[in-house]
Amino acid sequence: MPVRRTPPKHVTIVDVARISGFSPSTVSIVLNEAPLSRYVAAKTKEHIRKTAQALGYRPDAFARSLRSRRSNTIGIMIFDISDPFCTLILRGIEHALHPTPWLPIMMDAHNDRRQFEGYLEMLMERRVEGLIVVANWLFEEGGLLGRVRSGNLPAIVVGRDLSAMGMRSVIVENEQGGYLAMQHLYELGHRQIAVIRGPAGLSDSRRRWEGIQRFVAEHGFAIDRRCVRELPDAQDASSGFEGGIALTEELLQSGSAFTALIAFDDLTALGAVRCLARAGRRVPQDCSVIGFDDVPTALLSTPGLTTIRQPMEEMGKLAAEFVLDSILNPKEPHEDTQLVRMLAPSLVLRDSTVAPGGEA
Repeated sequence: MPVRRTPPKHVTIVDVARISGFSPSTVSIVLNEAPLSRYVAAKTKEHIRKTAQALGYRPDAFARSLRSRRSNTIGIMIFDISDPFCTLILRGIEHALHPTPWLPIMMDAHNDRRQFEGYLEMLMERRVEGLIVVANWLFEEGGLLGRVRSGNLPAIVVGRDLSAMGMRSVIVENEQGGYLAMQHLYELGHRQIAVIRGPAGLSDSRRRWEGIQRFVAEHGFAIDRRCVRELPDAQDASSGFEGGIALTEELLQSGSAFTALIAFDDLTALGAVRCLARAGRRVPQDCSVIGFDDVPTALLSTPGLTTIRQPMEEMGKLAAEFVLDSILNPKEPHEDTQLVRMLAPSLVLRDSTVAPGGEA
């Protein structure tokens, strides 16, 4: 017959009191570090704590939450965890929350509006004390966070600018990023440059394009409109890679001459590299390619992808710090009254860009 295992007994304050020889109320005061604990002798505190440790006592977080009427949880809403853009942002959030008593509750909406709304409702019902939304480029800018805005829940969006809706946001300076990408290719000697923009309705895409156009205007040359393509609206994160393949193939079939290509993001750039390789065009010798984001795969690809880095870990850390500060100081005026925190992008040089006709 199978041996029946007795589940381990949950050690309670009553157990610690019985073994230590002190009353349950005294043990509770000491272990919960209540204000009255300052009146308990140091030797008594030490004895109770050592007894609790020896018995394997763990505080009942649920009971403590009921007593304090606080959940000590922060909701993390991710629009698509398979999107590599999210990885470093989540790491930054985790690093900021790890030394604190706040527990992150992470939900993945899988790029589905109804699922996002359902999960948001669940987090609100469970009384999370703050909310961080990691929004990829498929996130819809309208309406999804209406209930959060109307309440008092500290909330912030990472990766999209929702300041027009009254939501705090942490983003990269997208216009400066587009400027840096064009500047890099121009300084290498490229003048025939193709661009794959993001979807038309996406503010990030508009701002990166504005940065590209600003550099072009300052330096007195033009981008051939026949060398500009635009990613369609999509339903999953991998569509950027697929779009990069399809739109680069369009560019090649159009007969338009280009020696370099700026992609909306790294996945689109990697799709462009794949398409160029299939067509017998070497990267970077025959065509330089630059991406945007600096997701982990940009370093691991062959060739390594030159890109414009978003400081994603820092963005996640700043978002978590804002939420924590809002929870701990709900009535304190914040020094930073701006709804948008914009962080500077930077150029990361790898192997996918060289001078026209140059060797890697």
